[in-house]
Amino acid sequence: MEFSNSKTKENLARAFAAECQAGARYQFMAKDAKQNQLNYISTILKQLAKNEMAHAKTFYQYIIDNDKSKNGNINIEAGYPFKQSELATSLKAAAEVEEYESTNIYPAFAKVAKDEGFSDIAKTFLLVAEVEKTHAQKLSALAQMYAKKSLYKSSEAKQFVCSNCGHTETKKAAWQTCPLCDYPQGYVQIDLGQ
Repeated sequence: MEFSNSKTKENLARAFAAECQAGARYQFMAKDAKQNQLNYISTILKQLAKNEMAHAKTFYQYIIDNDKSKNGNINIEAGYPFKQSELATSLKAAAEVEEYESTNIYPAFAKVAKDEGFSDIAKTFLLVAEVEKTHAQKLSALAQMYAKKSLYKSSEAKQFVCSNCGHTETKKAAWQTCPLCDYPQGYVQIDLGQ
């Protein structure tokens, strides 16, 4: 099939738009986390935003490299989540979106690409689906810990590490202020069990 007339081209454009929006949402969430003195969560969200923009770049490049049509516009219609909420709700909603992308959207896009003869694009959709699955797991773990107020405490002693200076202690709750560098608790690394 000719790429310019393919469903794969449209799916790449939809995926590009979705990944750009996810990257932006994670940057907004990271800012919110930082304002709430949850620096390490902000760092995780910034990394997820970076991942999403890398996915967007990959999808964009496939379109640029393969579309030989003279029209640079691709008309797409898709639903994109727009909802302002507090961090706990945002984390949970983002986890659900990532899970849906990983189990439904990208595998379906991969099947279309494969059926249309674009095996390299199909493989990329499946690889992105794997990353989105890990994003869903991280976001879900963060959402649960945040909702239960267990980001910095545990029923059993565990290792807490300052993301600024590397100070490490094994205990049931992280310090309020790092005894080595005086950074606040929000800089403690959060173990997401992965």
